[in-house]
Amino acid sequence: MAVLTEEQMMLRDMAREWADNESPVTAFRRVRDMAPAEFYDSAAWQAQAEMGWAGILIPEAHGGAGMGYLSLGLVLEQLGRNLVATPLAATAAATSALVLGGSEAQQAEWLPRIAAGEVVGTLAVDEGPRFTPERIETRVEIGRLSGIKAFVAEGDSAQLFVVAAQDGLYLVTGDEGVTRAPRRLTDARSHAQVRFDGAPAQKLASGGPELQAQVTDRAAAALCAEMLGMAESAFAQTNDYLKTRVQFGQVLASFQALQHRMAKMFTELELMRSAVEGALEAIDSGRGSVSQEVSLAKAIAGDTLNLVSREMIQLHGGIGMTDEHDAGFYLKRARVLETMWGNAAWHRERFARLSGY
Repeated sequence: MAVLTEEQMMLRDMAREWADNESPVTAFRRVRDMAPAEFYDSAAWQAQAEMGWAGILIPEAHGGAGMGYLSLGLVLEQLGRNLVATPLAATAAATSALVLGGSEAQQAEWLPRIAAGEVVGTLAVDEGPRFTPERIETRVEIGRLSGIKAFVAEGDSAQLFVVAAQDGLYLVTGDEGVTRAPRRLTDARSHAQVRFDGAPAQKLASGGPELQAQVTDRAAAALCAEMLGMAESAFAQTNDYLKTRVQFGQVLASFQALQHRMAKMFTELELMRSAVEGALEAIDSGRGSVSQEVSLAKAIAGDTLNLVSREMIQLHGGIGMTDEHDAGFYLKRARVLETMWGNAAWHRERFARLSGY
């Protein structure tokens, strides 16, 4: 478990309190039922920006806090507990590309607006049903970008796209040459197919294809933090249910077989936390093992969240299968996040390759 500074503990507690009081799971249910164009509550997003969360990765010189990825992960974990519909993770991925590869002019133009919550950004890489970053057909000719990105998180509302092309990452803004087609996935969140037809594009100043790998690693690590929060909340809700539900004259928690299943999940959650926080710390410290640690975290996070979300349904019994219960929301969001930026199998193979096996 990471050792947090006093500032990080205050940030974590503030995020937890806000999520519990202002955006419980019932708030996500309202967003799902109302289905706004953005697929999130814009007022809640502005509140998050006002608390400084949109600027966690942004240097102070550009209006941010410069607190790093572990701090971002602490916030995403708390939001993940309540399935908060927010563009924070997607915007953070675009922010990391600007911080790592943007020129001074590019950073000055975009980072202050992102920190203020005025701009929602996103990272557009995938061109097919699976994460295959080595297969990019999008290309740029004379400053005009053309290609199709299949599943872009927050693609319905993003004003800034960081797009992976054959020779690096490009910034695309506005709607000129950009066509969005919403993808209705099971998690009821924003995903869009985005077609670029000669869209004006500006290449990030430094870093070619290697920058793409750095940025997707950071996007995956942030996603792992959200998955950690979801898994912990699903476990806690299931544990509480077993302690109160009476069957055959006994509370379910008294049955040894169910105790074994809960103990298995608890140990896997502890391992998941260690791996996720280790990946975030590796990014902050600039360790050379970032890619390996991110792949380790994403593989463990995918497997663990899959286990806990399935067990949440099973151990709640019939009520867990109904739309009136929240268990289905965790299961559906889990299945989407497990595949984003590489599923567990993809990251296990990558970890083995990077480790020399």
